[in-house]
Amino acid sequence: MNETPRKRFAIVGLGGRSSLFSEALLKDYKDTSELVALCDTNQTRMDFHNASFAKKYEAGPFPTYAAADFDRMVAEKKPDVVIVTTMDRTHHKYIIRAMELGCDAISEKPMTTDENKCQEILDAVERTGQKLKVTFNYRYAPSRTKVKELISNGTIGDITSVHFEWLLDTKHGADYFRRWHRDKLNSGGLMVHKSTHHFDLVNWWLGSSPETVYGMGKLAFYGKENAEKRGVEKFYYRGTNDPNAKDDPFALDLNSDETLKGLYLNAEKEDGYLRDQSVFSSGINIEDTMNVLVRYKSGTQMSYSLTAYSPWEGLRIAFNGTKGRIELEEVEKSYVNTGGGTSGEGEASSRTLLVRPLWEKPYEVELEEGEGSHGGGDVVMLRDIFGDGKQEDPFRRAASHVDGAQSILTGIAANKSFATGLPITVADLLKIPSE
Repeated sequence: MNETPRKRFAIVGLGGRSSLFSEALLKDYKDTSELVALCDTNQTRMDFHNASFAKKYEAGPFPTYAAADFDRMVAEKKPDVVIVTTMDRTHHKYIIRAMELGCDAISEKPMTTDENKCQEILDAVERTGQKLKVTFNYRYAPSRTKVKELISNGTIGDITSVHFEWLLDTKHGADYFRRWHRDKLNSGGLMVHKSTHHFDLVNWWLGSSPETVYGMGKLAFYGKENAEKRGVEKFYYRGTNDPNAKDDPFALDLNSDETLKGLYLNAEKEDGYLRDQSVFSSGINIEDTMNVLVRYKSGTQMSYSLTAYSPWEGLRIAFNGTKGRIELEEVEKSYVNTGGGTSGEGEASSRTLLVRPLWEKPYEVELEEGEGSHGGGDVVMLRDIFGDGKQEDPFRRAASHVDGAQSILTGIAANKSFATGLPITVADLLKIPSE
């Protein structure tokens, strides 16, 4: 009896996000999946991962390729799938080229950062016939799946409006203002990089997609000018080895964590990338305070708020329907991405899901406790990606390239609305194919 050959995977982009996938390939799915190559702009970073793989899993070392040698990597190592976890603005480059070379692709969210790159990806899927998955682990968390079940079952009737508030605290939220994310060219700002998770959830919950978007956003807390207005007088450029950063709770010292040191501090000599920039320095051009209104094709309206300097981390969301209201509140544990694998991002310290029927007594819905990061969503998502595919999913949580496009269009439209002060019609941005 012939054994099914293991599916071959290559990873391009060896920053913090890659560990979620490499850990799964080398641990839980090593019998069915095979990591065959690493590709990055920084050799030190790839060497650090190989050393870590040897220590944790007695695996590797795996062949490493410079970004300029991506085509050669595919030709020599023949991966079936390329996992793209590079800087957001380069996702499209590797997704498209992987598919042109005959590979399927898996992309970390967001799929890309603007409508032009998005159209290029959609066209490449159509042209090559290859498959692209976008990893939306929030869909898989038990609490979010339960909301989907309640809505699908008509628990509160037709959904007329949604109010969605997401709070990033001064530990996790600040981290986006230290890294490459602080430049909108790299990340699309938090409306694309972070909120794509939230907008995807709403698209999936409603079974609809955005039609019109209007928003306002500003940099109100981070940045040098805002700090000066609050009376701050002591500034520094980076958090590591600067005495002015010593007592600042917003500072990040790369010497404080071996993974941060290995992936970033020791790698600076190659590309000059600083992982620990001051959140109160100049040069930040993304927003930290955002409010958006969205009308969906289903007729549902949403008010959405994202704040990146809150005292607590989590979400509040309410669905108003023709038969009542659903309310979900989740308080999450604070987190900084060190790049050390599945380290607990999105783990909850409390969750409450209430249904308030019209004319009846409200009741609390019991929630299953998921294990691991993103409320238990990572474990289930990774099974969906690397498992045998035999499990049926009535909630259709696996996200395609079309889902990836729909999720970023709200944020892309919001960015345009921030800049123009006008409502944006999503259909004017690009053409979305039917699946």
